[in-house]
Amino acid sequence: MSFKVLWLASAERDLAEIADYIAEHDSPASATHVVESILDAANSLTRFPEAGTYPHELAGLGNHEYRQVFFKPYRLMYRIVKMKVYVYLVADGRRDMHGLLARRLLK
Repeated sequence: MSFKVLWLASAERDLAEIADYIAEHDSPASATHVVESILDAANSLTRFPEAGTYPHELAGLGNHEYRQVFFKPYRLMYRIVKMKVYVYLVADGRRDMHGLLARRLLK
């Protein structure tokens, strides 16, 4: 059984912004490595979407609708709907995640 992983436009923008930032402040090779690793984490969801954990910021509010996988320090947030996995955001976990999740997922 294989799930289909679908990226929302906002998550695609997140990934592009992360790549641009790393390329500018470190190197294009580092940016490529991070993006490929995040994509690998997302692709693992085709077989094991329930392996992701519930974000503690949301679980503390009683919300178990979203899950996350990591390529530290990056967090990929997604939701499972039937046989599809929707990627909602990719963010550096060192950010203000409470505020970010409130704006992006709980609006």
